[in-house]
Amino acid sequence: MTEYYPVALDLRGHACLVVGGGSVGEGKVEGLLAAGARVTVVSPTLTPRLHSWAVAGRVAYQEREYRERDLDGQRLVFVATSRRKVTELVASDARRRGIWVNAADDPVYCDFLLPSVLRRGRLVVAVSTGGASPALAGRVRRDLESRLAPEYAELVELAAEVRAELRAESRRPGGEVWREALDGELIALLAQGKRDEAKALLLDRLGVTA
Repeated sequence: MTEYYPVALDLRGHACLVVGGGSVGEGKVEGLLAAGARVTVVSPTLTPRLHSWAVAGRVAYQEREYRERDLDGQRLVFVATSRRKVTELVASDARRRGIWVNAADDPVYCDFLLPSVLRRGRLVVAVSTGGASPALAGRVRRDLESRLAPEYAELVELAAEVRAELRAESRRPGGEVWREALDGELIALLAQGKRDEAKALLLDRLGVTA
């Protein structure tokens, strides 16, 4: 059993290759574009959505089978094809060059795994089973969706705003104080559109007069 090290990568401006233009490849590309990566797709065919991104210039597209030189300059490689021989070839070529590779639904050829992700603005919750059961990871993520209200996105921004203001005043409440201060009551106020009240309550809990 492989123990994976969870990490969030900054891919802004970095080149990433996706081999495969089907629905799975489309999902990989969507996530990479959201992260600001520069994406190249290599595939004889594309889904309509991938094709529209290629036409719009959002992704570079090579309309053919994979070749090793496609790896030139790439930071990460994603293989999204049902053809095992292609997966084996891409993984072998990438690893020989020291490039990390992810093969959809095939952990044997993965140097890293993609978790099931829940996003609430800048709040990101990633769930992984280490490749044992992506379906279970997806189920856990869906369960969490019902627990994490959309207002968590606003709470992240409020916490960031207050943290920046306090740091500018050289005030640094401890981590435990912060953890106790951020609770469901703030979420309820934000859900009612009472942001100013939520901020005042947060400051009070942090020991700061608004």
